[in-house]
Amino acid sequence: MDEIKSAAEIAMEKMEKLGRATDEERLEWKYVPEGKKLAGKHIKQGINLVAELSQYKDNIREYIIQGVAEVLISNISLPDNDSAKRNNRRAMEGLKVVKGDKVGVENVYSKIRRIFDHYAGEGAQQREQAYQSLKAEFEAKMKQALQQQQLGTFAGMKLDVERQPQFQEEWHRAQAQLDSQYLKLLDEYKQELSAIS
Repeated sequence: MDEIKSAAEIAMEKMEKLGRATDEERLEWKYVPEGKKLAGKHIKQGINLVAELSQYKDNIREYIIQGVAEVLISNISLPDNDSAKRNNRRAMEGLKVVKGDKVGVENVYSKIRRIFDHYAGEGAQQREQAYQSLKAEFEAKMKQALQQQQLGTFAGMKLDVERQPQFQEEWHRAQAQLDSQYLKLLDEYKQELSAIS
């Protein structure tokens, strides 16, 4: 009968098959997460990345920068509120610090700014028109439903469709569809940022 192995023995066998981790892998495992934390502090508290990065040796700094860049890039989002605008500004400022190709970064930023400007201008108008159109459509459906149920006494009453869960659900769906075109472009530009050294 075969010997029954403990979970620890099985794990040890798997680790032996994988081989030993290189020094670089160990540094990456340790310092990329530290860089991610640093980026979080930069976005939330606005800490000085230059000062923080100067505390690390060159061989470690590259892993810190890798973690910082990942988090900063992932935090760039559509500027749909003041908090998102502040986070975008800090993320973009931080990326300028950690990326070597400043011109390449600025070229991508100009594309991102065009998306943001369009989103805040014409995009806002499109969202408002879509909202009003959806609201009118829902009001008409509700009035028709009330009339079919012969509740004609409610005909002159103002309907508050905006509070209806179905309206909210439809609006979120429509808004996601409107935002998807912006998000697609933004994701492409974020990938460009990731590729810049």
